[in-house]
Amino acid sequence: MEKNDLKPASVFHFFEEVCQVPRPSKKEEKIRAFLIGFAQERGLEYKTDEAGNLLIMKPATPGKENLKKVVLQSHMDMVCEKNKTTEHNFDTDPIRTYVDGEWLKAQGTTLGADNGIGIATELAVLDAKDIAHGPIECLFTVDEETGLTGAFALKDGFMSGDILINLDSEDEGELFIGCAGGAGTTAQFPCPMEAAPAGYFFFRVAVKGLTGGHSGDDINKGRANANKVLNRYLVQLMNRYDLRLCEIDGGNLHNAIPREAHAVCAVPMEYKEAVRVDLNVFLAEVENEYAVTEPKLTMELESETPCAEVMEKEAMKRFLLSIYAVHNGVYAMSQDMPGLVETSSNLASIKMRDGKIIVGTSQRSSILSSRKDMSQMIRAAFELGGAETTTGDGYPGWKPNPSSEILGVAVESYKRLFGVEPKIKAIHAGLECGLFLEKYPSLDMVSFGPTLRGVHSPDERMLIPTVDKFWRHLLDVLAHIPVKA
Repeated sequence: MEKNDLKPASVFHFFEEVCQVPRPSKKEEKIRAFLIGFAQERGLEYKTDEAGNLLIMKPATPGKENLKKVVLQSHMDMVCEKNKTTEHNFDTDPIRTYVDGEWLKAQGTTLGADNGIGIATELAVLDAKDIAHGPIECLFTVDEETGLTGAFALKDGFMSGDILINLDSEDEGELFIGCAGGAGTTAQFPCPMEAAPAGYFFFRVAVKGLTGGHSGDDINKGRANANKVLNRYLVQLMNRYDLRLCEIDGGNLHNAIPREAHAVCAVPMEYKEAVRVDLNVFLAEVENEYAVTEPKLTMELESETPCAEVMEKEAMKRFLLSIYAVHNGVYAMSQDMPGLVETSSNLASIKMRDGKIIVGTSQRSSILSSRKDMSQMIRAAFELGGAETTTGDGYPGWKPNPSSEILGVAVESYKRLFGVEPKIKAIHAGLECGLFLEKYPSLDMVSFGPTLRGVHSPDERMLIPTVDKFWRHLLDVLAHIPVKA
């Protein structure tokens, strides 16, 4: 397939247009201006709020004016991740897409189908003159990926729909009616430095090639965390030699499983070859443990120019042991919905700056008390190592409502179109729906979308045939919205 041949043509046309517009989280000015220009060109009414959220309105097609009003919703921002070898400025450069078999991918970066395909779908609905629908509002929120800022700031009365269809799901044929809540916990470890000892071998060790992925959707897939793998090797060295730490860095985003991490360290010169041998043995063990989920896992060790300073030894020990002890991954599975992760935590990032080591983590759970317990567990491990910790207010989950009217419409539509029952699920990732319910408690909501894989990583890809199924399903749902009482 060529990009020009992709179906539905309107959705893929607008997706390619969206890909030309830079839209990092907290920098949505360009995409918002693009969307406003789209509305102005078509004479559609629109409004923005103080947070930068945008609402574009489209009247009902003739004869459909008495249907309940539907809000179609997506977020403007995207996760900006790239491979180390890829030259790309997310503030200025377009996403370069290409077709690989049945998948649409990007060249060395995140594709941004999360949630660019939602934006494109809304634009296709707003642009269409040949589809039947009741009154529609298209809501585009800001900063979903790093803090749900737009959803948090949304005020009562900004939108007026009865039904909300969230277009930010990633498995075609699945209807989502619930999501996890979450919060971030940050630790600041003291990082006192002292003069580097003489007669030491300095080296840089790096973990590379991990799959990464979304810290909600992919946390149960057995993937390695680069921060954890690196720390495990460093603790092994610390237990055998007089290890000294000069530098450490791993991961970036709170909602992405870290794919790469590195540290600059030193050991007495007499152990120069021993650390290389240890790495080979360690790598073989880890490769065996993650043979299925991490086929490209690798570790590299290179000589490094001696550093002037190293971290004070006891502070280093407390830090490394805390990282070793802190929980990462699935903690509990749901007792209500088989296969659903209930509670988890992600060791997202480690950064050394301004005399401190700052560690970012995120906790998720469909049960608020369990999320709070998980956050406290993470804080306990860090505080035992001497860190100062904080946990943010977080965001609420979305409690499933199996008797939802729009869910019933979506289920019947899918069966009518494709002859099979869709799966009804909740998701461990965070959706903005929980926050919408706080402001609009009477909203009836469902979430669905085409199939995406590898989101939040340069491996992100969209399964092309599912976009057409998703589009046909959405149009059929819009045509069968209930009449307003």
